[in-house]
Amino acid sequence: MEFKVVFETKSVVETQELGEKLGSLLSKGDLVALKGDLGAGKTAFARGITRGVGSEDFVTSPTFTIINEYGGDVPVAHIDVYRLSDAGELEEIGFRDYLKEYVVIIEWADLVIDILPEEILWVELETIGEQERRIIFTAKGKKYEKILQEMKKS
Repeated sequence: MEFKVVFETKSVVETQELGEKLGSLLSKGDLVALKGDLGAGKTAFARGITRGVGSEDFVTSPTFTIINEYGGDVPVAHIDVYRLSDAGELEEIGFRDYLKEYVVIIEWADLVIDILPEEILWVELETIGEQERRIIFTAKGKKYEKILQEMKKS
């Protein structure tokens, strides 16, 4: 069963703030799967999530490093699979281990959909203007549905 919520942001700051709100509701073992075109704001949104879980670290795109780890109240593994040749490479770098101890954020997650768990929070960022974004959350699983219900309230 899927549960969807849609938000619109008017700036990069608002996109980060929405990510921060989500991050404040996440805990170890949660998985956020990001999708969207180049420049849609995936890294800005991930920056907000990381801040929301309590990290003060400076967040950058892991395009070339594949995985950036950030400390905080709950550690974050920020993964970019754009440059991987297949989902097997993600398995080889310990993806499942990260799911045990970290909040995991995956950019371009639709490229490795075959190895992702059934329970997941999908976040699609769509460009609707120079700074404006439509952000579509799709919860797959009760845990993520509850998180989206909380986000809707505030």
